[in-house]
Amino acid sequence: MPTWLTELLPIALLLVLVVLVVTRLPRADLGHSPAFLRRRFTNWFPVGLTYAFLYMGRYNLNACIGPIFDKTQFSGVFFWGTVTYGVSFVINGPLTDRFGGRKTIIVAALGSLAANVAIGLVIMRALHGALAVPKAEQAALVPLLSVLYSINMYFQSFGAVSIVKVNSAWFHLRERGTFGGIFGILISLGLYFAYDWSKFILDTSRAPWVFFVPAMILGVFAVLDWFFVRDTPGEAGHADFDLGDASSGQTGPRMPVITVVKMMLRSPAILTIAAVEFFSGYLRNSILQYYRTFAEETGRAATSAAKKAAALALSKGLPPPELATEFVHDHWGVLNCMAGIAGGVIAGLISDRAFGSRRGPVAGVLYAVMVVGSLLMFATLNNRAIGWVVVVMSLAIIGVHGMLSGTASMDFGGKRNVGVVVGVVDGFVYLGTAAEALVLGSVLPKGDFAKDTHHWWTWPAVILPAALVGLALTTRVWHARPVSNASAH
Repeated sequence: MPTWLTELLPIALLLVLVVLVVTRLPRADLGHSPAFLRRRFTNWFPVGLTYAFLYMGRYNLNACIGPIFDKTQFSGVFFWGTVTYGVSFVINGPLTDRFGGRKTIIVAALGSLAANVAIGLVIMRALHGALAVPKAEQAALVPLLSVLYSINMYFQSFGAVSIVKVNSAWFHLRERGTFGGIFGILISLGLYFAYDWSKFILDTSRAPWVFFVPAMILGVFAVLDWFFVRDTPGEAGHADFDLGDASSGQTGPRMPVITVVKMMLRSPAILTIAAVEFFSGYLRNSILQYYRTFAEETGRAATSAAKKAAALALSKGLPPPELATEFVHDHWGVLNCMAGIAGGVIAGLISDRAFGSRRGPVAGVLYAVMVVGSLLMFATLNNRAIGWVVVVMSLAIIGVHGMLSGTASMDFGGKRNVGVVVGVVDGFVYLGTAAEALVLGSVLPKGDFAKDTHHWWTWPAVILPAALVGLALTTRVWHARPVSNASAH
């Protein structure tokens, strides 16, 4: 197959998948007018793309494994960032409920913009014209990048709370599962931007631009959000309506944060969802963060440095060295984007159509896929099938994350308290991610030891237990539904 066709094929498949999802998904008929539906689209679409590019400004750090630091040092930087993200909900959830998702998504974009520019400038200075930071200087760079990345992740933590807060006022309970598939397209695009765009920038330019490019894009979307996004239909000139969720029938002042927290602590469903999402964060990033590193260190795919060396040799008229290629590695971002879209669509359809808008059963089915996938990883470490195994596992765990953090948090929190609820739930996702960074950074093989695939058995070995515990927890919310104070719309 020609090289250009190999590069374009995944993107073409992605576009086909997006069209199929948008045109074929069934929708609940709740009597919304065409004008309302058009205005709702112009509301959620820029918010969704903003969150997608926040992903790019968050996971672009992965592109620096190699030219800036090794995977153990990366895990240290990533750990502090994810801990910051995980605990920020204590502040940012209540702030989002108070000021609204429109203002806080803009704060997220501008804060991440500034942090990414700062990281890019630090890396630009560290490189000094070289292709990679010298080994002797890498360790000294880690503390500074940890601080800057933690600042980035503080502002990033507004993102998930903001998009759920905005959409909780625009979508009825019966629409949210199916809509999760559509909205999942935009969030999954973030994986494509983060992994494939960042990799392309690194292969064709210099490492600082991996941070400067998303910063510029986030600046554009901060402006678009200011002009187009509104927190409620009423603020956009349409009638507000009963949403059929936990906030239905509630009037008067918003409850104090401490009251909301006490209600959450008395809700077994919310506490269990948070626990499940801890393991979702652990599992999602155990897959996303390390497959490309696995492929490169075991010699199945070429590193960015090897590609640049080959391009340099070619420019000097010298025969370039032969580079190893692997389809999954080379298209990791777009394949995970497609997996995320498919996972969100499948989860949403099953939830709304087969389980009466219950989210627990869907999470249980997808966690069972994670258990099977973990076992298959042991069997496929030595062949290329492992790439497709982890793509399917990515589909499953992204589907769980969208169903619980993006949808169940709206259902159980309601539009009035959703900021605190989604903040807690998404905070647990990133506390799980922080645990993953510590564990994977410690157990994965290092140096020459990592070149042998047999030594990578520790990778699925620390994934399987988390998948089993997550599966067990999903059975606790199998029948959970939000309690509404009024009849559904």
